[in-house]
Amino acid sequence: MSTPTSANRSSARWRFWRGVGACVATSLALAFSFPVLAAGSDASKTTLGLDQNAALRASQAVVGTQISDFTLLDREGRPVRLSQYRGKPLLVSFIYTGCFQVCPLTTRSLKSALDIGRTAFGTRQFNVVSIGFNQPADSPQSLKAFALQNQIDQPNWKFLSPHASIVEPLAREFGFSYKSTPAGFDHVLQVTLLDAQGRIYRQIYGAELEADALSEPIKQLLANAPVPQQLRLDELIDRVRILCTVYDPKTGKYRVQYGLLIEVAGGVTFALAMLWFFLAEWRTQRRARRARSVDAKVISTAGPPLQT
Repeated sequence: MSTPTSANRSSARWRFWRGVGACVATSLALAFSFPVLAAGSDASKTTLGLDQNAALRASQAVVGTQISDFTLLDREGRPVRLSQYRGKPLLVSFIYTGCFQVCPLTTRSLKSALDIGRTAFGTRQFNVVSIGFNQPADSPQSLKAFALQNQIDQPNWKFLSPHASIVEPLAREFGFSYKSTPAGFDHVLQVTLLDAQGRIYRQIYGAELEADALSEPIKQLLANAPVPQQLRLDELIDRVRILCTVYDPKTGKYRVQYGLLIEVAGGVTFALAMLWFFLAEWRTQRRARRARSVDAKVISTAGPPLQT
Protein backbone atom coordinates (compact mmCIF):
# COMPACT_ATOMS: atom_id res chain seq x y z
CA MET A 1 0.00 0.00 0.00
CA SER A 2 1.32 3.46 -0.91
CA THR A 3 1.46 6.27 1.62
CA PRO A 4 1.06 10.02 0.99
CA THR A 5 4.31 11.78 0.23
CA SER A 6 5.46 14.76 2.28
CA ALA A 7 4.80 17.07 -0.65
CA ASN A 8 1.23 15.80 -0.99
CA ARG A 9 0.59 16.26 2.71
CA SER A 10 1.96 19.82 2.58
CA SER A 11 -0.22 20.58 -0.43
CA ALA A 12 -3.32 19.23 1.31
CA ARG A 13 -2.59 21.27 4.44
CA TRP A 14 -2.08 24.38 2.33
CA ARG A 15 -5.43 23.89 0.53
CA PHE A 16 -7.18 23.33 3.84
CA TRP A 17 -5.81 26.41 5.61
CA ARG A 18 -6.37 28.52 2.50
CA GLY A 19 -10.04 27.50 2.58
CA VAL A 20 -10.26 28.20 6.31
CA GLY A 21 -8.66 31.61 5.80
CA ALA A 22 -11.13 32.49 3.06
CA CYS A 23 -14.07 31.55 5.26
CA VAL A 24 -12.76 33.50 8.24
CA ALA A 25 -12.07 36.54 6.08
CA THR A 26 -15.58 36.39 4.64
CA SER A 27 -17.10 36.05 8.09
CA LEU A 28 -15.19 39.00 9.48
CA ALA A 29 -15.88 41.18 6.46
CA LEU A 30 -19.61 40.54 6.66
CA ALA A 31 -19.72 40.83 10.42
CA PHE A 32 -17.98 44.21 10.58
CA SER A 33 -19.37 45.80 7.43
CA PHE A 34 -22.72 46.43 9.10
CA PRO A 35 -22.67 46.53 12.92
CA VAL A 36 -26.10 45.46 14.10
CA LEU A 37 -28.11 47.55 16.54
CA ALA A 38 -29.23 45.54 19.51
CA ALA A 39 -33.00 45.52 19.94
CA GLY A 40 -34.03 47.96 22.64
CA SER A 41 -30.58 49.59 22.79
CA ASP A 42 -30.28 53.33 23.30
CA ALA A 43 -28.75 53.71 19.85
CA SER A 44 -31.71 52.00 18.20
CA LYS A 45 -34.11 54.45 19.88
CA THR A 46 -32.41 57.61 18.66
CA THR A 47 -33.07 59.40 15.41
CA LEU A 48 -30.72 58.04 12.78
CA GLY A 49 -29.56 59.28 9.42
CA LEU A 50 -30.07 62.41 7.42
CA ASP A 51 -32.45 65.30 7.71
CA GLN A 52 -34.35 64.48 4.55
CA ASN A 53 -35.53 68.03 3.83
CA ALA A 54 -32.04 69.47 4.37
CA ALA A 55 -30.52 66.78 2.12
CA LEU A 56 -32.95 67.57 -0.68
CA ARG A 57 -32.40 71.31 -0.32
CA ALA A 58 -28.63 70.77 -0.60
CA SER A 59 -29.16 68.56 -3.65
CA GLN A 60 -31.32 71.10 -5.47
CA ALA A 61 -29.23 74.11 -4.44
CA VAL A 62 -26.30 73.06 -6.67
CA VAL A 63 -28.33 72.81 -9.89
CA GLY A 64 -26.71 75.14 -12.42
CA THR A 65 -23.32 75.22 -10.67
CA GLN A 66 -19.96 74.20 -12.14
CA ILE A 67 -18.14 71.13 -10.81
CA SER A 68 -14.45 71.57 -9.97
CA ASP A 69 -11.81 69.54 -11.78
CA PHE A 70 -11.31 66.77 -9.22
CA THR A 71 -8.85 63.94 -9.89
CA LEU A 72 -9.90 60.37 -9.06
CA LEU A 73 -8.61 56.86 -9.83
CA ASP A 74 -10.23 54.44 -12.26
CA ARG A 75 -10.54 50.67 -11.73
CA GLU A 76 -6.94 50.15 -12.84
CA GLY A 77 -5.60 52.80 -10.45
CA ARG A 78 -5.00 55.37 -13.19
CA PRO A 79 -5.72 59.06 -12.46
CA VAL A 80 -8.78 60.51 -14.15
CA ARG A 81 -9.77 64.19 -14.10
CA LEU A 82 -13.45 65.08 -14.26
CA SER A 83 -12.65 67.69 -16.89
CA GLN A 84 -11.84 64.80 -19.24
CA TYR A 85 -15.58 64.16 -19.52
CA ARG A 86 -16.45 67.65 -20.71
CA GLY A 87 -17.78 67.95 -24.23
CA LYS A 88 -20.60 65.44 -23.58
CA PRO A 89 -23.36 65.08 -20.97
CA LEU A 90 -22.23 63.12 -17.92
CA LEU A 91 -24.32 61.05 -15.49
CA VAL A 92 -22.79 60.71 -12.00
CA SER A 93 -23.94 58.39 -9.22
CA PHE A 94 -22.46 57.89 -5.75
CA ILE A 95 -22.26 54.35 -4.34
CA TYR A 96 -20.40 52.35 -1.72
CA THR A 97 -19.22 48.82 -2.43
CA GLY A 98 -20.01 47.46 1.04
CA CYS A 99 -23.71 47.86 0.30
CA PHE A 100 -25.49 44.54 -0.29
CA GLN A 101 -28.90 45.81 -1.34
CA VAL A 102 -29.68 49.36 -2.44
CA CYS A 103 -26.47 50.38 -4.24
CA PRO A 104 -26.45 47.25 -6.43
CA LEU A 105 -30.18 47.78 -7.05
CA THR A 106 -29.74 51.42 -8.12
CA THR A 107 -26.71 50.54 -10.26
CA ARG A 108 -28.57 47.79 -12.10
CA SER A 109 -31.60 50.07 -12.40
CA LEU A 110 -29.41 52.74 -13.97
CA LYS A 111 -28.00 50.14 -16.36
CA SER A 112 -31.48 48.96 -17.38
CA ALA A 113 -32.69 52.52 -17.95
CA LEU A 114 -29.65 53.30 -20.09
CA ASP A 115 -30.06 50.08 -22.08
CA ILE A 116 -33.65 51.07 -22.90
CA GLY A 117 -32.64 54.60 -23.83
CA ARG A 118 -29.78 53.43 -26.02
CA THR A 119 -32.07 53.19 -29.04
CA ALA A 120 -33.03 56.84 -28.62
CA PHE A 121 -29.61 58.48 -28.31
CA GLY A 122 -26.98 55.71 -28.41
CA THR A 123 -24.09 55.50 -25.96
CA ARG A 124 -21.49 57.69 -27.66
CA GLN A 125 -23.30 60.92 -26.91
CA PHE A 126 -22.85 60.79 -23.11
CA ASN A 127 -20.76 59.19 -20.35
CA VAL A 128 -21.53 57.63 -16.96
CA VAL A 129 -19.44 57.69 -13.79
CA SER A 130 -20.06 55.87 -10.49
CA ILE A 131 -18.04 57.23 -7.56
CA GLY A 132 -17.25 55.18 -4.44
CA PHE A 133 -17.59 57.57 -1.49
CA ASN A 134 -16.71 55.19 1.37
CA GLN A 135 -12.95 55.61 1.60
CA PRO A 136 -10.60 53.83 1.90
CA ALA A 137 -12.90 50.81 1.47
CA ASP A 138 -14.02 51.85 -2.03
CA SER A 139 -10.62 51.30 -3.61
CA PRO A 140 -10.13 50.83 -7.37
CA GLN A 141 -10.01 47.06 -6.79
CA SER A 142 -13.28 47.10 -4.83
CA LEU A 143 -15.00 49.16 -7.51
CA LYS A 144 -13.71 46.79 -10.18
CA ALA A 145 -15.20 43.83 -8.32
CA PHE A 146 -18.47 45.75 -7.82
CA ALA A 147 -18.72 46.48 -11.55
CA LEU A 148 -18.05 42.83 -12.44
CA GLN A 149 -20.60 41.59 -9.92
CA ASN A 150 -23.27 43.87 -11.38
CA GLN A 151 -22.23 43.10 -14.98
CA ILE A 152 -21.39 46.68 -15.92
CA ASP A 153 -19.18 46.50 -19.00
CA GLN A 154 -20.31 49.49 -21.07
CA PRO A 155 -17.30 51.35 -22.49
CA ASN A 156 -18.77 54.74 -21.60
CA TRP A 157 -19.33 53.82 -17.91
CA LYS A 158 -16.44 54.27 -15.48
CA PHE A 159 -16.10 53.55 -11.76
CA LEU A 160 -13.89 56.07 -9.95
CA SER A 161 -12.31 56.13 -6.52
CA PRO A 162 -11.57 59.52 -4.90
CA HIS A 163 -8.90 60.12 -2.29
CA ALA A 164 -10.40 60.29 1.20
CA SER A 165 -9.40 63.96 1.50
CA ILE A 166 -11.64 65.05 -1.38
CA VAL A 167 -14.74 62.97 -0.65
CA GLU A 168 -16.49 65.70 1.37
CA PRO A 169 -15.87 68.61 -1.04
CA LEU A 170 -16.67 66.36 -3.99
CA ALA A 171 -19.97 65.26 -2.46
CA ARG A 172 -20.81 68.83 -1.45
CA GLU A 173 -20.36 70.15 -5.00
CA PHE A 174 -22.66 67.43 -6.34
CA GLY A 175 -25.22 68.11 -3.62
CA PHE A 176 -24.81 64.53 -2.41
CA SER A 177 -25.58 64.07 1.30
CA TYR A 178 -24.56 60.97 3.25
CA LYS A 179 -24.14 59.98 6.85
CA SER A 180 -22.58 56.98 8.54
CA THR A 181 -24.94 55.00 10.78
CA PRO A 182 -24.60 51.77 12.78
CA ALA A 183 -26.32 50.04 9.84
CA GLY A 184 -24.10 51.43 7.07
CA PHE A 185 -24.87 54.74 5.35
CA ASP A 186 -27.90 56.91 4.84
CA HIS A 187 -27.61 58.84 1.60
CA VAL A 188 -29.72 60.52 -1.02
CA LEU A 189 -30.29 58.23 -3.98
CA GLN A 190 -29.60 60.52 -6.87
CA VAL A 191 -28.05 60.53 -10.31
CA THR A 192 -26.59 63.91 -11.26
CA LEU A 193 -26.72 64.96 -14.91
CA LEU A 194 -23.97 67.38 -16.00
CA ASP A 195 -23.96 69.31 -19.25
CA ALA A 196 -21.05 69.37 -21.69
CA GLN A 197 -19.43 72.25 -19.74
CA GLY A 198 -19.49 70.36 -16.43
CA ARG A 199 -22.46 72.23 -14.94
CA ILE A 200 -25.18 70.40 -13.01
CA TYR A 201 -28.24 70.28 -15.24
CA ARG A 202 -30.60 68.10 -13.20
CA GLN A 203 -30.80 65.79 -10.18
CA ILE A 204 -32.66 62.53 -10.83
CA TYR A 205 -33.91 60.68 -7.74
CA GLY A 206 -35.01 57.17 -6.82
CA ALA A 207 -33.78 53.62 -6.26
CA GLU A 208 -35.50 52.20 -9.34
CA LEU A 209 -35.01 54.61 -12.21
CA GLU A 210 -37.48 54.80 -15.06
CA ALA A 211 -36.03 54.93 -18.56
CA ASP A 212 -37.85 58.21 -19.27
CA ALA A 213 -36.42 59.77 -16.13
CA LEU A 214 -32.97 59.52 -17.75
CA SER A 215 -33.68 59.69 -21.46
CA GLU A 216 -35.87 62.80 -21.38
CA PRO A 217 -33.37 65.11 -19.61
CA ILE A 218 -30.52 63.77 -21.76
CA LYS A 219 -32.57 64.51 -24.88
CA GLN A 220 -33.33 68.01 -23.57
CA LEU A 221 -29.68 68.59 -22.81
CA LEU A 222 -28.57 67.40 -26.24
CA ALA A 223 -31.16 69.80 -27.70
CA ASN A 224 -29.58 72.69 -25.74
CA ALA A 225 -32.64 73.18 -23.55
CA PRO A 226 -32.15 75.64 -20.65
CA VAL A 227 -31.54 74.44 -17.10
CA PRO A 228 -34.95 73.41 -15.71
CA GLN A 229 -36.44 75.17 -12.73
CA GLN A 230 -35.84 73.62 -9.35
CA LEU A 231 -38.60 71.30 -8.23
CA ARG A 232 -40.45 71.87 -4.98
CA LEU A 233 -39.40 69.76 -2.02
CA ASP A 234 -42.88 68.34 -1.56
CA GLU A 235 -42.68 67.05 -5.16
CA LEU A 236 -39.42 65.28 -4.38
CA ILE A 237 -39.94 63.94 -0.89
CA ASP A 238 -41.54 60.67 -2.00
CA ARG A 239 -38.84 59.95 -4.58
CA VAL A 240 -35.92 59.64 -2.19
CA ARG A 241 -35.05 56.40 -0.42
CA ILE A 242 -32.52 56.10 2.38
CA LEU A 243 -30.09 53.19 2.53
CA CYS A 244 -30.25 50.79 5.49
CA THR A 245 -32.76 52.92 7.37
CA VAL A 246 -36.28 53.85 6.41
CA TYR A 247 -37.88 57.23 7.03
CA ASP A 248 -41.17 57.02 8.92
CA PRO A 249 -43.22 60.16 8.21
CA LYS A 250 -45.56 59.40 11.14
CA THR A 251 -42.79 59.68 13.73
CA GLY A 252 -40.43 61.94 11.77
CA LYS A 253 -37.59 59.54 12.53
CA TYR A 254 -35.55 56.85 10.82
CA ARG A 255 -35.84 53.22 11.83
CA VAL A 256 -33.42 50.40 11.14
CA GLN A 257 -34.28 48.26 8.11
CA TYR A 258 -33.69 44.89 9.72
CA GLY A 259 -34.23 42.97 6.47
CA LEU A 260 -30.83 44.11 5.23
CA LEU A 261 -29.17 43.24 8.51
CA ILE A 262 -30.75 39.79 8.40
CA GLU A 263 -29.19 39.30 4.95
CA VAL A 264 -25.80 40.15 6.43
CA ALA A 265 -26.36 37.73 9.33
CA GLY A 266 -27.27 35.06 6.79
CA GLY A 267 -23.98 35.65 4.99
CA VAL A 268 -22.03 35.28 8.22
CA THR A 269 -23.90 32.07 9.04
CA PHE A 270 -23.07 30.66 5.61
CA ALA A 271 -19.38 31.50 6.02
CA LEU A 272 -19.29 29.84 9.45
CA ALA A 273 -21.03 26.76 8.01
CA MET A 274 -18.38 26.55 5.33
CA LEU A 275 -15.67 26.82 8.00
CA TRP A 276 -17.29 23.95 9.91
CA PHE A 277 -17.39 21.90 6.69
CA PHE A 278 -13.67 22.44 6.07
CA LEU A 279 -12.84 21.46 9.65
CA ALA A 280 -14.94 18.30 9.42
CA GLU A 281 -13.35 17.39 6.10
CA TRP A 282 -9.88 17.97 7.52
CA ARG A 283 -10.60 15.72 10.51
CA THR A 284 -11.92 12.98 8.21
CA GLN A 285 -8.81 13.14 6.03
CA ARG A 286 -6.58 13.17 9.10
CA ARG A 287 -8.21 10.00 10.45
CA ALA A 288 -7.87 8.34 7.04
CA ARG A 289 -4.13 9.21 6.90
CA ARG A 290 -3.61 7.79 10.38
CA ALA A 291 -5.38 4.59 9.39
CA ARG A 292 -3.22 4.21 6.29
CA SER A 293 -0.12 4.91 8.36
CA VAL A 294 -1.05 2.16 10.84
CA ASP A 295 -1.70 -0.30 8.00
CA ALA A 296 1.66 0.52 6.46
CA LYS A 297 3.44 -0.07 9.78
CA VAL A 298 1.68 -3.42 10.26
CA ILE A 299 2.72 -4.55 6.79
CA SER A 300 6.32 -3.43 7.28
CA THR A 301 6.70 -5.17 10.65
CA ALA A 302 5.05 -8.36 9.46
CA GLY A 303 7.78 -8.89 6.90
CA PRO A 304 7.49 -10.75 3.61
CA PRO A 305 5.03 -13.63 3.41
CA LEU A 306 6.39 -17.08 4.31
CA GLN A 307 7.37 -19.33 1.41
CA THR A 308 6.01 -22.87 1.56
